[in-house]
Amino acid sequence: MKISFLAILISILIISVTSCNSDNTNLADKVNPFIGTGGHGHTYPGAAAPFGMVQLSPDSRLDGWDGCGGYHYSDSVIYGFSHTHLSGTGVSDYGDILVIPTTGKLHLNNGSKAGHQNGYASKFSHKNESAAAGYYEVLLEDYNIKAELTATERTGMHRYSIPENKACHIVLDLIHRDKVLDAGIKIVSDTRIEGYRHSQAWAEKQMLFFVMEFSKPFSSFGIQQNENPEEGKKEAQGESLRAWFDFDMPQGGEILVKTGLSAVSIEGAALNLETENPDWNFSAIHKKTKAKWNEELSKIKVEGSTADNQEIFYTALYHSMLNPNIFMDVDGKYRGRDLETHQTDGFDNYTVFSLWDTYRAAHPLFTIIDQKRSNDFINTFIKQWEQGGLLPVWELSANETNCMIGYHAVPVIADAWIKGIRGYDEQKALDAMITSGMQDIRGSNYFREYGFIPANLAGSSVSVTLEYAYDDWCIAQMAREMGDMETYKAYSERAQYYKNMFDPESGFMRPRRNNAWIEPFDPREVNFHYTEANCWQYSFYVPQDIETFAMMLGGKDALSAKLDKLFTEKTETTGRHQADITGLIGQYAHGNEPSHHMSYLYDYTGQPWKTQQKVRQIMADFYTTQPDGLIGNEDCGQMSAWYVFSSIGFYPVTPGSDIYALGSPVFDKASIRLENGKTFVQTAENNSPKNIYVQEVFLNGKKWANNYIRHEDIMNGGRLHFVMGPKPNKERGTQSDNFPPSKIGESLIIPTPYFIADGQTFKKTTEVGMGCAATDEVSIHFTTDGSEPTEDSKTYTQPITIHKTTTFNAIAIDKEGKKSRLSTGTFYRIPEHRNIELTNKYAPQYAAGGDMALIDMLRGNESFATGAWQGFQFNDLEATVDLGKKQECSKLSIGFIQDMKSWIFMPKWVDFYGSADGKNFHKLGRVQNDIPMKQEGGIVKEFELNIKTQRLKAVKIIAKNIQYCPNWHLGAGGKAWLFADEITID
Repeated sequence: MKISFLAILISILIISVTSCNSDNTNLADKVNPFIGTGGHGHTYPGAAAPFGMVQLSPDSRLDGWDGCGGYHYSDSVIYGFSHTHLSGTGVSDYGDILVIPTTGKLHLNNGSKAGHQNGYASKFSHKNESAAAGYYEVLLEDYNIKAELTATERTGMHRYSIPENKACHIVLDLIHRDKVLDAGIKIVSDTRIEGYRHSQAWAEKQMLFFVMEFSKPFSSFGIQQNENPEEGKKEAQGESLRAWFDFDMPQGGEILVKTGLSAVSIEGAALNLETENPDWNFSAIHKKTKAKWNEELSKIKVEGSTADNQEIFYTALYHSMLNPNIFMDVDGKYRGRDLETHQTDGFDNYTVFSLWDTYRAAHPLFTIIDQKRSNDFINTFIKQWEQGGLLPVWELSANETNCMIGYHAVPVIADAWIKGIRGYDEQKALDAMITSGMQDIRGSNYFREYGFIPANLAGSSVSVTLEYAYDDWCIAQMAREMGDMETYKAYSERAQYYKNMFDPESGFMRPRRNNAWIEPFDPREVNFHYTEANCWQYSFYVPQDIETFAMMLGGKDALSAKLDKLFTEKTETTGRHQADITGLIGQYAHGNEPSHHMSYLYDYTGQPWKTQQKVRQIMADFYTTQPDGLIGNEDCGQMSAWYVFSSIGFYPVTPGSDIYALGSPVFDKASIRLENGKTFVQTAENNSPKNIYVQEVFLNGKKWANNYIRHEDIMNGGRLHFVMGPKPNKERGTQSDNFPPSKIGESLIIPTPYFIADGQTFKKTTEVGMGCAATDEVSIHFTTDGSEPTEDSKTYTQPITIHKTTTFNAIAIDKEGKKSRLSTGTFYRIPEHRNIELTNKYAPQYAAGGDMALIDMLRGNESFATGAWQGFQFNDLEATVDLGKKQECSKLSIGFIQDMKSWIFMPKWVDFYGSADGKNFHKLGRVQNDIPMKQEGGIVKEFELNIKTQRLKAVKIIAKNIQYCPNWHLGAGGKAWLFADEITID
């Protein structure tokens, strides 16, 4: 029979269309867990249930930044399968309860030190490896054992296919991964063991209990404690425990292992195992978990586009549903923030809250597709506040890591509240939010006192100020809705403190020291004034007040031009290396969260076609189906949630509001199944990789000119229809009424004045200017006699020349007489002829102001991250200070800071030398260090030497660097740092 070419073509097209639109009941098959396991994605490929406490996955990497998930696609050795993993974080933890099957000679170490052939680890190949939602499989090549993994929420299950005529062992390693505080193993029977592991890493005290069962009895066993194996030993406790179990299997066959976990007790682990995984049916558990994934993933069904884009989408949705993790036993008992056992009351308790990342898109996604869990998350937050005193910042396994900045549980709560999700004690929630806003850690006290965080008092001063301002806006929104107008007013004012970071001349958010902009200034420089970013990547962070921010820049066209410059700048950054800054388009960095909202800001300028182009570019360039298919850390779902939102055409630029800015959808159709029984549908007509521009939008059949939709449009089960084309429609969405609303219009503040100077110190004379970032006309009034200025004080008109140390006090006053906060700046005259020469150059990212930093009369505080400390890596500090002329000297000193966790240590010793002629030096003495290397925190020590008074023209100081981090240190062998500030000569 002859078949025409046209018939073949039609058949191919039908198959192609079917592949992209059918089988929407088996969406788990479209998930590729290997996406993000390469590059810097930091994901893991192993088995987990949605939001499950167990993440049973292979461990191929023991340490290092790209080993945060325990696995990296470039590796070729598997050390075993542990039961807990973090998805896409930038700090490592977990990797608990490692198990590996072996054959042949028994090995009880992992082989990492002597080569894997001498340990229990095994080579593996990707050709013999596969992964899916809830399932993982690999061939351990050294043993010819096929290992399969699956999981329920609280249990993990292994299936090992053992070859014939091989002595089989299963090794349990409780030393693996992080520092063990205490551990225990008990052999209960020939098929059952139980134990616990308490460890310290990112979480200071993680408490984990387990019960493990084998499908076959083991014939012999033993426990290794402190590297001493003892066959037949049934019980042990300590910091260094491994165990082994031997199986007689001459015919080969399968061994199944199942493990129940609990953060509460061994009894809880046993109950979890008995309840969730009572039988020995691996396939049934896998099928049940896959069904759970299908149920979760079916909350959003996409159609059209390509098979690759569907794979990217459902993997992104999958990644967004791996965290937070259920953190309680099946009977409701859980480990609280006080590390005590508690009982839930009407909610599920969770852990792993990477809130600096996930408040931006992951939690807003849950407000649409997972409102019940959103209530559970907030109830968990409230309990953590009650048990620990504050809402979580970055909570992990009942431990507050205090990692990252802001108090971003606040926008998660406010976002849910504004969107009508209210299954929690609302007053407690607001009280907890206010408690976070009144804390005195991470610079919050300075934020309240000065209206911004001075750079000399806390690190990341710009980023922290901007994020606190946004968090406070969220508190204000919830307070207003609850009728607490006093709190609304106070926090609305604090929400505007971002204005005090804005430099009108450059148009950037800049750090202030001494109430003056820090010089020299390079917006591409990565330094400690910004968190995992530079000035470019934080200067657009005003999601709560975009309209005012645009006015401060000069209007909507100025904001659009600034965005254009962002995306077209050189991609190179300067300053210190920051591994998180990836995915660059100009200075936009999609690999890290501060940039995530920026492409949508064109919607707020009347140029939505630029948003459409940029979001399509980002999705096409930075999300693929390959292991390195994520451009940066996955960050517990945030990187993925950005794609989920953007691919269906809208994004939550300002969580805490009900607004979603429109973009450019990838899929022809997306159907969102809502918990209220309704379905929201997005459709796109004429959509293609070339037709990326929105020609028209229809909402519920009516033409829609706005560049946004509201949450209620989704929850009412509406229909959002895009008409796409290859060229921008520059007539649609251009009027101010079409812009997404984002403006603080009440309780307005006047920004505090700033000073303009070459530096805080000078030798002969210097000029001091003044300015204010107010958008309305103001006058600046100042004094230099220590008094507080009023409207009757001198009015600033032009830069002022000073010849001596001078303190300025300044305020700004508008036409109605409203005043700003007081700004104070002191400019010091230093000895005119004093100079310094450094034999070894300081690291450019830790310049502390440049060559004169060590003799500028300004001292760093207890935080090295303020930028006031000068850093020397590996090299000694050798400084020669020329006094200009002879002077009597009786005391010499130099300050150092130790921050052991940041690889910064005290010098071994400091030697002091003197010279009467500036050429010939004699040793004056040595001061030994007496600060223990293991002592943590920001420790400042003055190395001071008292000498017999003598006339000197020059002084030389040599501080001995330890050079390498000690063996006990997390960075053992890495190059150590010296951080110094201020040489004094009296």
